[in-house]
Amino acid sequence: MKILVANVNTTASMTRSIVEQAERAASPGTEIVGITPAFGAESCEGNFESYLAAVAVMDAVTRYEGPFDAVVQAGYGEHGREGLQELLDVPVVDITEAAASTAMYLGHRYSVVTTLDRTVPLIEDRLLLAGLRARCASVRSSGLGVLELEEDPARAVEAIVEEAAIAVREDHAEVIVLGCGGMADLEAAITARLGVPVVDGVAAAVTVAESLVRLGLSTSKVRTYAPPRRKRVTGWPITS
Repeated sequence: MKILVANVNTTASMTRSIVEQAERAASPGTEIVGITPAFGAESCEGNFESYLAAVAVMDAVTRYEGPFDAVVQAGYGEHGREGLQELLDVPVVDITEAAASTAMYLGHRYSVVTTLDRTVPLIEDRLLLAGLRARCASVRSSGLGVLELEEDPARAVEAIVEEAAIAVREDHAEVIVLGCGGMADLEAAITARLGVPVVDGVAAAVTVAESLVRLGLSTSKVRTYAPPRRKRVTGWPITS
């Protein structure tokens, strides 16, 4: 089985971290292939960067040469999953939905701890659109930018633990979801500090993708995610 794991930003070191997390979660025999978009922002922390990432990821995935069995979109709260589902015949799993749905197996309510406060409404909207908002106790900001997570992991753990502890104490969350692909590999340290289950979206999405492939299931094409109608599309995919 081969799974493409698409970073939504252009930071190659973050792609490597995401791939390492995906490989730890993958079953023996599953090949993980990391993809970094050819254009876009170095981190996604707002609507402009998210919509840009949606196009960049679709471009990168459709440019990939060779067969693959599933795609993981490794950006928490980012746009674009629906477009990939129209374009591809294999399962497409977004880490936002995979993490939240996994959390609901582990406790009555979950909280998301993400990066900057400006991303909170984007995540809330994505969870609402996916039908996963009802059991979300809160979406909390650690106050750190995406790139800061990689620059200072110790500081990142402290900031996330602080917000997660508030979520458990005040919001009555029973499970914590890490709300950023760049938080991959922090869950063990946070679990040890808080004593509650911590779900990383990359690991959850890889596991869901593997399950769908093994079950022989993929996106329904009868209506919402039918392939795009044949028509002239100017300037895409980008050829320069």
